[in-house]
Amino acid sequence: MATLTASPEAARAASFEAGEAIHRILLTLAILTAAAAIVSLAVYGYPYYSLKVEDRPFSPLHAQLRSSGTIGLRLGMFSLGMFGVLFLYPLRKRWRWLSTIGSTRRWLNFHILFGVTTPIVVTFHTSFKWHGVAGLAYWTMIAVALSGFVGRYVYAKIPRSLNSVKLSMGELEAQTATLASRLGDQALFRGEELAPLLDIPSPEQIRKMKLARMLWTMLRLDCTRPFLVGRLRRRVLSGPQKITTLGGLLASHNRGLEAIIESVRRQSRLRAAVAFLERTERVFHLWHVIHRPFSISFVALILVHIGVALSVGVLSRLAG
Repeated sequence: MATLTASPEAARAASFEAGEAIHRILLTLAILTAAAAIVSLAVYGYPYYSLKVEDRPFSPLHAQLRSSGTIGLRLGMFSLGMFGVLFLYPLRKRWRWLSTIGSTRRWLNFHILFGVTTPIVVTFHTSFKWHGVAGLAYWTMIAVALSGFVGRYVYAKIPRSLNSVKLSMGELEAQTATLASRLGDQALFRGEELAPLLDIPSPEQIRKMKLARMLWTMLRLDCTRPFLVGRLRRRVLSGPQKITTLGGLLASHNRGLEAIIESVRRQSRLRAAVAFLERTERVFHLWHVIHRPFSISFVALILVHIGVALSVGVLSRLAG
Protein backbone atom coordinates (compact mmCIF):
# COMPACT_ATOMS: atom_id res chain seq x y z
CA MET A 1 0.00 0.00 0.00
CA ALA A 2 2.87 2.36 0.88
CA THR A 3 4.42 1.60 -2.52
CA LEU A 4 1.20 2.49 -4.34
CA THR A 5 0.97 5.76 -2.39
CA ALA A 6 4.57 6.69 -3.05
CA SER A 7 4.52 5.86 -6.78
CA PRO A 8 2.55 8.93 -7.97
CA GLU A 9 4.77 11.19 -5.84
CA ALA A 10 7.91 9.55 -7.22
CA ALA A 11 6.58 9.93 -10.76
CA ARG A 12 5.83 13.62 -10.18
CA ALA A 13 9.29 14.15 -8.68
CA ALA A 14 10.93 12.40 -11.64
CA SER A 15 8.87 14.45 -14.10
CA PHE A 16 9.80 17.65 -12.27
CA GLU A 17 13.51 16.79 -12.33
CA ALA A 18 13.36 15.96 -16.05
CA GLY A 19 11.61 19.26 -16.75
CA GLU A 20 14.19 21.12 -14.67
CA ALA A 21 17.05 19.50 -16.58
CA ILE A 22 15.54 20.48 -19.95
CA HIS A 23 14.87 24.00 -18.65
CA ARG A 24 18.47 24.40 -17.45
CA ILE A 25 19.82 23.21 -20.82
CA LEU A 26 17.58 25.57 -22.81
CA LEU A 27 18.35 28.50 -20.50
CA THR A 28 22.10 27.85 -20.70
CA LEU A 29 21.98 27.64 -24.51
CA ALA A 30 19.97 30.87 -24.66
CA ILE A 31 22.44 32.66 -22.37
CA LEU A 32 25.46 31.45 -24.37
CA THR A 33 23.81 32.41 -27.68
CA ALA A 34 22.92 35.89 -26.42
CA ALA A 35 26.40 36.43 -24.98
CA ALA A 36 28.11 35.25 -28.19
CA ALA A 37 25.92 37.50 -30.36
CA ILE A 38 26.50 40.58 -28.17
CA VAL A 39 30.28 40.04 -27.97
CA SER A 40 30.49 39.48 -31.74
CA LEU A 41 28.51 42.65 -32.44
CA ALA A 42 30.65 44.64 -30.01
CA VAL A 43 33.91 43.41 -31.57
CA TYR A 44 32.69 43.96 -35.12
CA GLY A 45 31.25 47.41 -34.40
CA TYR A 46 33.92 48.77 -32.06
CA PRO A 47 35.80 50.69 -34.81
CA TYR A 48 32.51 52.46 -35.63
CA TYR A 49 30.99 52.93 -32.17
CA SER A 50 34.26 54.32 -30.79
CA LEU A 51 34.24 57.16 -33.35
CA LYS A 52 32.85 60.60 -32.59
CA VAL A 53 29.33 61.12 -33.94
CA GLU A 54 30.49 63.65 -36.54
CA ASP A 55 33.15 61.22 -37.85
CA ARG A 56 30.86 58.21 -38.21
CA PRO A 57 29.42 59.07 -41.67
CA PHE A 58 32.94 58.69 -43.09
CA SER A 59 33.33 55.15 -41.69
CA PRO A 60 32.84 52.22 -44.09
CA LEU A 61 30.62 50.66 -41.39
CA HIS A 62 28.23 53.63 -41.27
CA ALA A 63 25.86 52.20 -43.88
CA GLN A 64 25.54 49.03 -41.83
CA LEU A 65 25.63 50.09 -38.18
CA ARG A 66 23.74 53.40 -38.09
CA SER A 67 20.21 53.08 -36.68
CA SER A 68 18.67 52.95 -40.15
CA GLY A 69 21.51 50.91 -41.64
CA THR A 70 21.29 47.33 -42.85
CA ILE A 71 22.39 45.87 -39.50
CA GLY A 72 21.05 48.69 -37.30
CA LEU A 73 17.54 48.40 -38.75
CA ARG A 74 17.52 44.63 -38.34
CA LEU A 75 18.64 45.06 -34.74
CA GLY A 76 15.67 47.36 -34.19
CA MET A 77 13.27 44.84 -35.73
CA PHE A 78 14.83 42.04 -33.69
CA SER A 79 14.47 44.15 -30.53
CA LEU A 80 10.79 44.66 -31.29
CA GLY A 81 10.34 40.90 -31.50
CA MET A 82 12.19 40.46 -28.21
CA PHE A 83 9.87 42.99 -26.56
CA GLY A 84 6.96 40.90 -27.81
CA VAL A 85 8.44 37.87 -26.05
CA LEU A 86 9.01 39.94 -22.89
CA PHE A 87 5.35 40.91 -22.71
CA LEU A 88 4.25 37.28 -22.95
CA TYR A 89 5.15 36.89 -19.26
CA PRO A 90 2.54 39.35 -17.90
CA LEU A 91 0.03 38.16 -20.53
CA ARG A 92 0.48 34.61 -19.22
CA LYS A 93 -1.69 35.53 -16.23
CA ARG A 94 -4.52 36.62 -18.54
CA TRP A 95 -4.33 33.97 -21.27
CA ARG A 96 -5.24 30.61 -19.82
CA TRP A 97 -3.60 28.57 -22.58
CA LEU A 98 -0.24 30.22 -21.83
CA SER A 99 -0.55 29.56 -18.08
CA THR A 100 -0.62 25.80 -18.76
CA ILE A 101 2.82 25.88 -20.38
CA GLY A 102 5.68 25.54 -17.90
CA SER A 103 5.94 26.99 -14.41
CA THR A 104 5.99 30.64 -13.40
CA ARG A 105 9.60 30.38 -12.21
CA ARG A 106 10.79 29.01 -15.56
CA TRP A 107 8.95 31.71 -17.46
CA LEU A 108 10.48 34.28 -15.14
CA ASN A 109 14.01 33.02 -15.86
CA PHE A 110 13.57 33.60 -19.60
CA HIS A 111 11.77 36.88 -18.93
CA ILE A 112 14.85 38.06 -17.01
CA LEU A 113 17.19 36.87 -19.77
CA PHE A 114 15.23 38.82 -22.38
CA GLY A 115 14.96 41.75 -19.97
CA VAL A 116 18.77 41.91 -19.77
CA THR A 117 19.52 41.16 -23.43
CA THR A 118 16.92 43.38 -25.09
CA PRO A 119 18.24 46.73 -23.72
CA ILE A 120 21.74 45.77 -24.89
CA VAL A 121 20.48 44.99 -28.41
CA VAL A 122 18.49 48.25 -28.43
CA THR A 123 21.65 50.13 -27.39
CA PHE A 124 23.44 48.77 -30.46
CA HIS A 125 20.39 49.65 -32.59
CA THR A 126 20.62 53.27 -31.43
CA SER A 127 24.39 53.18 -32.20
CA PHE A 128 24.84 54.73 -28.75
CA LYS A 129 22.94 57.92 -29.65
CA TRP A 130 19.96 58.92 -27.51
CA HIS A 131 17.92 61.95 -28.49
CA GLY A 132 14.34 62.89 -29.33
CA VAL A 133 11.45 60.46 -28.85
CA ALA A 134 13.80 57.52 -29.39
CA GLY A 135 16.02 58.75 -26.55
CA LEU A 136 13.03 59.18 -24.24
CA ALA A 137 11.90 55.66 -25.11
CA TYR A 138 15.41 54.35 -24.48
CA TRP A 139 15.72 55.82 -20.99
CA THR A 140 12.19 54.67 -20.16
CA MET A 141 13.28 51.19 -21.21
CA ILE A 142 16.31 51.41 -18.92
CA ALA A 143 14.02 52.47 -16.04
CA VAL A 144 11.75 49.49 -16.76
CA ALA A 145 14.77 47.14 -16.84
CA LEU A 146 16.15 48.46 -13.54
CA SER A 147 12.70 48.21 -12.01
CA GLY A 148 12.58 44.61 -13.20
CA PHE A 149 15.82 43.80 -11.36
CA VAL A 150 14.37 45.20 -8.14
CA GLY A 151 11.15 43.25 -8.66
CA ARG A 152 13.02 40.00 -9.30
CA TYR A 153 15.08 40.48 -6.14
CA VAL A 154 12.00 41.11 -4.00
CA TYR A 155 10.14 38.22 -5.66
CA ALA A 156 12.99 35.87 -4.69
CA LYS A 157 12.54 36.91 -1.05
CA ILE A 158 9.02 35.40 -0.96
CA PRO A 159 9.66 31.69 -0.22
CA ARG A 160 8.02 29.13 -2.48
CA SER A 161 7.90 25.37 -2.72
CA LEU A 162 9.25 23.44 -5.71
CA ASN A 163 5.99 23.93 -7.61
CA SER A 164 6.19 27.72 -7.03
CA VAL A 165 3.34 27.77 -4.49
CA LYS A 166 3.98 30.41 -1.84
CA LEU A 167 4.81 28.92 1.55
CA SER A 168 2.74 29.96 4.55
CA MET A 169 4.22 31.46 7.70
CA GLY A 170 3.46 28.21 9.55
CA GLU A 171 5.42 26.15 7.02
CA LEU A 172 8.36 28.55 7.23
CA GLU A 173 8.39 28.41 11.04
CA ALA A 174 8.20 24.59 10.96
CA GLN A 175 11.22 24.42 8.63
CA THR A 176 13.08 26.90 10.83
CA ALA A 177 12.42 24.81 13.94
CA THR A 178 13.64 21.63 12.21
CA LEU A 179 16.88 23.28 11.13
CA ALA A 180 17.38 24.78 14.59
CA SER A 181 17.13 21.28 16.06
CA ARG A 182 19.78 20.00 13.64
CA LEU A 183 22.13 22.84 14.47
CA GLY A 184 21.62 22.23 18.18
CA ASP A 185 22.76 18.60 17.74
CA GLN A 186 26.01 19.40 15.88
CA ALA A 187 29.26 19.75 17.84
CA LEU A 188 31.53 21.39 15.26
CA PHE A 189 30.60 25.03 16.03
CA ARG A 190 29.64 26.78 19.24
CA GLY A 191 26.51 28.90 19.42
CA GLU A 192 28.43 32.18 19.51
CA GLU A 193 30.27 31.20 16.31
CA LEU A 194 26.96 30.73 14.49
CA ALA A 195 25.36 33.83 16.02
CA PRO A 196 26.48 36.38 13.34
CA LEU A 197 24.82 34.32 10.60
CA LEU A 198 21.61 33.90 12.60
CA ASP A 199 21.44 37.50 13.79
CA ILE A 200 18.36 38.71 11.88
CA PRO A 201 16.21 41.73 12.83
CA SER A 202 12.84 40.81 14.30
CA PRO A 203 9.62 41.31 12.29
CA GLU A 204 8.71 44.13 14.70
CA GLN A 205 11.98 45.95 13.98
CA ILE A 206 11.49 45.52 10.23
CA ARG A 207 7.93 46.87 10.37
CA LYS A 208 9.29 50.11 11.84
CA MET A 209 11.94 50.54 9.11
CA LYS A 210 11.44 52.92 6.22
CA LEU A 211 11.29 51.27 2.79
CA ALA A 212 14.81 52.25 1.70
CA ARG A 213 16.35 51.07 4.98
CA MET A 214 14.40 47.81 4.85
CA LEU A 215 15.62 47.04 1.31
CA TRP A 216 19.18 48.00 2.28
CA THR A 217 19.06 45.72 5.35
CA MET A 218 17.80 42.83 3.24
CA LEU A 219 20.52 43.40 0.62
CA ARG A 220 23.22 43.77 3.30
CA LEU A 221 22.26 40.43 4.88
CA ASP A 222 22.41 38.70 1.49
CA CYS A 223 25.78 40.24 0.63
CA THR A 224 27.45 39.48 3.98
CA ARG A 225 26.12 35.91 4.29
CA PRO A 226 28.75 34.30 1.96
CA PHE A 227 31.59 35.97 3.90
CA LEU A 228 30.20 34.84 7.26
CA VAL A 229 29.91 31.31 5.86
CA GLY A 230 33.52 31.58 4.64
CA ARG A 231 34.60 32.54 8.15
CA LEU A 232 32.96 29.40 9.55
CA ARG A 233 34.75 27.22 6.99
CA ARG A 234 38.11 28.80 7.81
CA ARG A 235 37.70 27.77 11.46
CA VAL A 236 37.76 24.11 10.41
CA LEU A 237 39.78 23.92 7.19
CA SER A 238 43.55 23.50 6.99
CA GLY A 239 45.89 25.93 5.22
CA PRO A 240 45.85 24.29 1.75
CA GLN A 241 42.07 23.83 1.96
CA LYS A 242 41.63 27.51 2.73
CA ILE A 243 43.46 28.29 -0.50
CA THR A 244 41.48 25.85 -2.68
CA THR A 245 38.19 27.19 -1.29
CA LEU A 246 39.25 30.83 -1.80
CA GLY A 247 39.29 31.54 1.91
CA GLY A 248 36.17 29.50 2.60
CA LEU A 249 33.99 31.15 -0.06
CA LEU A 250 33.77 27.90 -2.07
CA ALA A 251 32.51 24.53 -0.84
CA SER A 252 35.08 22.12 0.56
CA HIS A 253 35.28 18.32 0.29
CA ASN A 254 34.50 17.94 3.99
CA ARG A 255 30.99 16.47 3.87
CA GLY A 256 30.31 16.85 7.57
CA LEU A 257 31.33 20.50 7.50
CA GLU A 258 29.32 21.22 4.35
CA ALA A 259 26.21 19.58 5.80
CA ILE A 260 26.37 21.91 8.81
CA ILE A 261 27.20 24.91 6.58
CA GLU A 262 24.16 24.19 4.42
CA SER A 263 21.94 23.89 7.49
CA VAL A 264 23.11 27.14 9.05
CA ARG A 265 22.95 28.98 5.72
CA ARG A 266 19.41 27.75 5.13
CA GLN A 267 18.49 28.63 8.71
CA SER A 268 19.78 32.16 8.12
CA ARG A 269 17.76 32.51 4.91
CA LEU A 270 14.60 31.12 6.50
CA ARG A 271 14.88 33.42 9.50
CA ALA A 272 15.27 36.36 7.14
CA ALA A 273 12.30 35.12 5.06
CA VAL A 274 10.10 34.92 8.15
CA ALA A 275 11.21 38.34 9.40
CA PHE A 276 10.84 40.15 6.06
CA LEU A 277 7.84 38.24 4.67
CA GLU A 278 5.17 40.82 5.51
CA ARG A 279 7.19 43.75 4.14
CA THR A 280 8.41 41.95 1.01
CA GLU A 281 4.86 41.00 0.04
CA ARG A 282 3.79 44.63 0.42
CA VAL A 283 6.82 45.90 -1.52
CA PHE A 284 6.19 43.38 -4.31
CA HIS A 285 2.59 44.57 -4.59
CA LEU A 286 3.82 48.19 -4.68
CA TRP A 287 6.37 47.26 -7.33
CA HIS A 288 3.59 45.89 -9.54
CA VAL A 289 1.74 49.20 -9.22
CA ILE A 290 4.86 51.17 -10.27
CA HIS A 291 6.30 48.78 -12.87
CA ARG A 292 3.13 48.54 -14.97
CA PRO A 293 2.78 52.27 -15.84
CA PHE A 294 6.48 52.38 -16.78
CA SER A 295 5.96 49.42 -19.12
CA ILE A 296 2.83 50.94 -20.70
CA SER A 297 4.59 54.30 -21.17
CA PHE A 298 7.49 52.54 -22.82
CA VAL A 299 5.20 50.68 -25.25
CA ALA A 300 3.49 53.97 -26.16
CA LEU A 301 6.84 55.66 -26.84
CA ILE A 302 8.04 52.71 -28.92
CA LEU A 303 4.90 52.90 -31.06
CA VAL A 304 5.44 56.64 -31.56
CA HIS A 305 9.08 56.01 -32.49
CA ILE A 306 8.12 53.31 -35.01
CA GLY A 307 5.39 55.54 -36.44
CA VAL A 308 7.82 58.45 -36.88
CA ALA A 309 10.47 56.19 -38.45
CA LEU A 310 7.97 54.73 -40.92
CA SER A 311 6.61 58.18 -41.78
CA VAL A 312 10.09 59.54 -42.46
CA GLY A 313 10.87 56.51 -44.61
CA VAL A 314 7.68 56.90 -46.66
CA LEU A 315 8.22 60.66 -47.11
CA SER A 316 11.82 60.18 -48.20
CA ARG A 317 10.73 57.62 -50.81
CA LEU A 318 8.02 59.93 -52.12
CA ALA A 319 10.50 62.79 -52.28
CA GLY A 320 12.95 60.58 -54.13
